[in-house]
Amino acid sequence: MKIIRYQDAQGVIGHAALQPDGSALKLAGDIYQKPTVTNVPAEVRKLLCPIAPTVFFCIGLNYRKHAIESESPIPEHPIVFMKNPPAAQNPGDPILLPRFLKSTWVDYEGELAVIIGKTCKNVTRERALDYVLGYACANDISARDWQGKWGGGQWCKGKTFDTFAPFGPCLVTTDEIPDPNTMRIRTILNGQVRQDSNTADMIFDVPTLIAFLSGSTTLLPGTVILSGTPSGVGSAMKPQSWLQPGDNITIEIEKIGSLSNPIQEEPL
Repeated sequence: MKIIRYQDAQGVIGHAALQPDGSALKLAGDIYQKPTVTNVPAEVRKLLCPIAPTVFFCIGLNYRKHAIESESPIPEHPIVFMKNPPAAQNPGDPILLPRFLKSTWVDYEGELAVIIGKTCKNVTRERALDYVLGYACANDISARDWQGKWGGGQWCKGKTFDTFAPFGPCLVTTDEIPDPNTMRIRTILNGQVRQDSNTADMIFDVPTLIAFLSGSTTLLPGTVILSGTPSGVGSAMKPQSWLQPGDNITIEIEKIGSLSNPIQEEPL
């Protein structure tokens, strides 16, 4: 099932199941407790992120070719950083280039988002996918100057500005994606393909990431795992290429769809 989260004309937020003809039917029940599809059409005035995230756990350098282009060693363990939940952004809404704490080195990172559906701790790799609600496209927007030069040795500041975690356009449940490490993933900037890879290039696959992140750590429903980006980021280009006002960035993942966002400056 492809699940969307939306706002209707009255401002009410709900979930609905996308239909083959592009329409949507309202879901009844808790999104994390096997909701049922009703016969009531959803009035989608605005498309939102598929869920309101509890937390973002993010993985760095998790594609082999990206590690190579970054001239970084292959990690022995997953590299983990976090994003503030308000960094989430809806499909179609703008990614804002920071201007109060100014950044001029803002980069894209197309990623597969993994949404945890039930509380898990100390899960095995073999059981890890049992705890997944579904998958979405995501863009781990990164201010490379704050990530590196001014970040104090940590990545979080450069990764967690408002609007720096767009994801969507829908959540695709696990029955439609039994193996998340077999899908083509692309990033398209202003019509030009910048990233074109497959989730099979992950160093640590999705079950391994869930087992690692849940080790001695409770993952709550609504946890969003951003599983790393493939090669082709702007910072690795020669010369380097940074997002600019007026750009449009699209993340495409096989079996999920497309997530597009325009680029604007933060209003002051």
